[in-house]
Amino acid sequence: MDWYPWCEEAFEKAKREDKPVFLSIGYSTCHWCHVMAHESFEDAEVAEELNRNFISIKVDREERPDIDSIYMEACVLFTGSGGWPASIFLTPEQKPFYAGTYFPKYSAYGRIGFLDLLRAVEKRWKRDRDSLLKSADELTWQLQQEQEAKASGLSWQHLALQAVRRLKQSFDEAYGGFGDAPKFPMAHNLMFLMEYYRVNRDRRALEMAEKTLLQMYRGGIFDHIGGGFSRYSTDPYFLVPHFEKMLYDNALLLMAYTKAYSITGKEIYREVARKTGQYIQREMTDSHGGFYSAQDADSQGVEGKYYVFAYEELTSLLGISAGRKFNEYFNITREGNFEGKSIPNRLDDKVSGEMLQGICQDGDYSHTEPERLLPKVYAYRKQRYRLFLDDKILVSWNGLMIGAFARMYRVFGQESYLRQAKRACGFLEKQQDEKGFLPVSCRRGICQGRGFLEDYAFYAFGLIELYSAVLEPKYLERARHYCRKARELFADEEKGGFFLYGKENEPLIAAAKETYDGAVPSGNSVMAYNLVKLWQITGEETWRQQAEKQLEYLSVFAEQYPAGQSFSLLAALLYQNPPEHIVGVLKEEEDLEKLRKRYGKDADIMVFWEESQEYGRINNRATLYVCKDESCRPPVNL
Repeated sequence: MDWYPWCEEAFEKAKREDKPVFLSIGYSTCHWCHVMAHESFEDAEVAEELNRNFISIKVDREERPDIDSIYMEACVLFTGSGGWPASIFLTPEQKPFYAGTYFPKYSAYGRIGFLDLLRAVEKRWKRDRDSLLKSADELTWQLQQEQEAKASGLSWQHLALQAVRRLKQSFDEAYGGFGDAPKFPMAHNLMFLMEYYRVNRDRRALEMAEKTLLQMYRGGIFDHIGGGFSRYSTDPYFLVPHFEKMLYDNALLLMAYTKAYSITGKEIYREVARKTGQYIQREMTDSHGGFYSAQDADSQGVEGKYYVFAYEELTSLLGISAGRKFNEYFNITREGNFEGKSIPNRLDDKVSGEMLQGICQDGDYSHTEPERLLPKVYAYRKQRYRLFLDDKILVSWNGLMIGAFARMYRVFGQESYLRQAKRACGFLEKQQDEKGFLPVSCRRGICQGRGFLEDYAFYAFGLIELYSAVLEPKYLERARHYCRKARELFADEEKGGFFLYGKENEPLIAAAKETYDGAVPSGNSVMAYNLVKLWQITGEETWRQQAEKQLEYLSVFAEQYPAGQSFSLLAALLYQNPPEHIVGVLKEEEDLEKLRKRYGKDADIMVFWEESQEYGRINNRATLYVCKDESCRPPVNL
């Protein structure tokens, strides 16, 4: 097939040859993208049809979120739903006139096949083009309309309460999670619930978060052999996952389990975070410090083949006695739970949530025989089948993972987490172009694109978390820099909020603003969080003003669909209920370590090494200025 990237040349050729454009949007670990590629794009008959009558463009949604955002919305307007692969037909002017997702090659059971669809579109393009162009103009007009975003009249506390009520209504009492299958982790919903508990002491909010976190760990969505979480569960129990593993899910879940530990002190949450962090370190980290994007669901063309086991397979590997114990521990049976084989899990009724919470309160899980055997099973699984790795290093997702490792260091104090966060940060700093712009992605030393809002927002988030963990001013300065850059490139000064793509990106048929917190929080939500944190750390009025303006912009969306604004709500809760704020005027290097150990897990801390008119030293020693709940205590020596 003759594929083009998204480029001017492709659309010029479409105009010159008077052909419509076929746009396929997917990503490298997408199962149904692989299926459609194998059934249709690699098929000689389909390829001939596409090459003869269309100009074909392939886009990776992770590298071009701007294109994906616009044309996925078009797909939703056409079909009522979206997904990948996205299959869009465009005019040479980039206007969509038909859209769908996966199409099988041949028509069957009332569903049109891709080959028949291509022939139908080609026929209408030649015989009834006016109606197609009219449809394209109408849809483009819809895509260009921006919702009027007047600030909500409700307080953020009321909006947060509405969101919690919605989540309580959709909560699955039996198995955790929200709504019906498929169930996505949605870690930022859980972080919001835990923050709501911190502020309002709503036990039910914490119980929902804990039930979900425990059930996800016990289920097959968590990889008990190698660590890390799959993208979502296909059933209500979190047993059978869609097996691809995404960096962003694991970054957000690391933060959620770390927060759960910091609130409850339960060792099970530290253990899940440890195993997930270990997975990222050994399988998803580039030799230069960046983090890879994803691992595929398929091995040898079969979904989940890499992850499942036969009962006898493990008794043969481990020996009869040890193998039986291992199989019992991880619910690996002769009957299987997935196409005749077993997904390892801890959902057995004999292992209650209370037992899991209480296991090994000293944090040492390795004393049980099945746990000690995990390295052997892991090594065996690694050599059994090959698992495809998407080795793109995406700036936005790396920002989330930097933030996750920084939070883990802040709570658990393990130096390897800090080293991981710093190395990734160092890697990203070297990837800026000669004008100081962030790229979208890098692979094997080659970077592509100029960053979008998510790249700046998520990386600034990671830097703020890293500063909060180590109190080194350079990370705070870089966070300030990228937030200013985000405002310069993406801010809508007239109507509020931030556009997905900005002044340095290619203009498209519509200027998108994303505000919904889906699989990942929106760039607008994360910017709200960043602005709140910069104000709370620095005390600078300009950041407060920007934070208030951004929260005001987002409030209307939170009123319309509060449960879809969990990260915005988290930022608002933090704004209204800030942690303790400390200004430290330090003198010796050891003062910094002492300050971190005493206050670093919870407080917002601003460090100065020089005295000022406002902040001086008492008794010529390191001095702290501590404020909480809008009142400040007298300065004290550290």
